[in-house]
Amino acid sequence: MTDLSDIVIIGAGPAGLIAAERLAAAGHAVSIYERMPSPARKFLMAGRGGLNLSHGEAFERFLTRYGPAEAFLESALRAFTPGDLVAWAEGLGEKTFIGSSGRIFPESFKASPLLRAWLARLAGLGVTLHIRHCWTGWDGEGRLAFQGPDSGLVHRKAAATLLALGGASWPRLGADGGWVPLLRGRGVAITDLAPANSGVEIGWSRAYAEKSAGEPLKRIAVTLAGATRRGEAVVTERGLEGGVVYALSPVIRSSIAMHGHAEIAIDLRPDLDETALARLLDRPQASQSLSTYLRKAAKLAPVAIGLLREATGNALPREAAALARLIKHVPLRVMAQRSLERAISTAGGVALEEIDSQFMLRKAPGVFVAGEMLDWEAPTGGYLLQACFATGVAAARGIETWLAAR
Repeated sequence: MTDLSDIVIIGAGPAGLIAAERLAAAGHAVSIYERMPSPARKFLMAGRGGLNLSHGEAFERFLTRYGPAEAFLESALRAFTPGDLVAWAEGLGEKTFIGSSGRIFPESFKASPLLRAWLARLAGLGVTLHIRHCWTGWDGEGRLAFQGPDSGLVHRKAAATLLALGGASWPRLGADGGWVPLLRGRGVAITDLAPANSGVEIGWSRAYAEKSAGEPLKRIAVTLAGATRRGEAVVTERGLEGGVVYALSPVIRSSIAMHGHAEIAIDLRPDLDETALARLLDRPQASQSLSTYLRKAAKLAPVAIGLLREATGNALPREAAALARLIKHVPLRVMAQRSLERAISTAGGVALEEIDSQFMLRKAPGVFVAGEMLDWEAPTGGYLLQACFATGVAAARGIETWLAAR
């Protein structure tokens, strides 16, 4: 059993680690418990394609990316802004830059150098990290219970506890949603976990899947239920992946829940209006094949032309106005989102009304929650990591306030 001055953090992802850093720097004794053999595995995975830390757009617009959770997250995001995250990274020796898309990256494009420096800082602050410890809830005396690496039970009593266990996407990296029944057993309302920033399943013909899987659909716009997003997508064997699809995850998920499917429309030439596109197409085809004609007149890539054929059963209209209308509004039926295990992030989690302004559970005094465990979601582009860091900082501040009041 440890002294009551210890603060226990469960989960060694960005939210838990930044909270540990803030608390230890303020002089608190902090212990982190992590069920995986090493910390921040999903953080490292995010860095494989270039670690997107945050986004450099105007802050008021930045806030809107969190949708219904904006009001709840605003104070935390204002207290730890993208600029603060950049300063923190650079303080660890990782210079950053803003890419052409507005996204913020470390110059190394990697997570590993940043994590190494971060763990060294935490060790220097006296933070202890216990790996291979799986949290199993509370014992009869109210102590935290863990399954240790030798399958033995470990019990810890703490002055305050921070739960930063993540969502349930990519469970092999650590976050598996195993905390849901533990909190529900304490009467905490949990919104069911669901895939966010997820690819979709459409059910291509075998011919299109074999020919086009892996090909990008560049500079497109996708619309569903009045919501339109621009960007790129990649054709997969079963459907579509990519930022423009991920950005519509909440709307797609809602439509599937309501109707059993989602009817999306893809604009293959969002830079042109329908009239201008019809004008380009209103020229003799001569001896050209239709594919060659579309490639030259409408500037469509083969994967996009194949999509037109796929959506119409290869019955493309010949009249210029009808063809332009199709190019601007390719109808596709989404049958499902990819599984939660393959999603980039998780929607759902601890209902926001269960958390007070200090990020403490109303039904469990002294227990705080941060990161992806909370019921919020955001598109890719740096918004996910920023909110994980910001809520970790906010929870650390809440823990200090609560301890001081005691």
